[in-house]
Amino acid sequence: MREMFAKALNDAVKQKDKRRISTLRLIQTAIKDRDIANRGAGKDPVSDEDILLILAKMAKQRAESAKAFEEGNRLELAEQEREEIAIIKEFLPKQMCEDDVKKVCAEVVQEIGADGLRDMGRCMNILKEKFSGRMDFGKASGIVKNMLR
Repeated sequence: MREMFAKALNDAVKQKDKRRISTLRLIQTAIKDRDIANRGAGKDPVSDEDILLILAKMAKQRAESAKAFEEGNRLELAEQEREEIAIIKEFLPKQMCEDDVKKVCAEVVQEIGADGLRDMGRCMNILKEKFSGRMDFGKASGIVKNMLR
């Protein structure tokens, strides 16, 4: 994935797309920061799976910022955040629709034989293992919680 970001940054520089250049540099910086933190903790550099988590977090942060800017009547800044979200999402796998999320949540609940809220953590861990980067785990958590009541 790192090569993909480098190539995308190169293309953006050639096209003089300032928003894309700055967003791709932010992505690369976030990855590099995590690499440095991992090295300090004696861990390996971030994997592609970790990069997807970083991207998802960046997109979520920007969505929250855009909402705050809208509420503060700073529409130009909200639009800037949305443009960055669009660029970040180009590198994320396609998100599952709500019906698919409900279906896989039900499968996991059945698979482990979950019968109460105490099994929620196990269900969520399996979902995160299998579908990392492809579903909103906040929504999935609510769905699983309703199933286990």
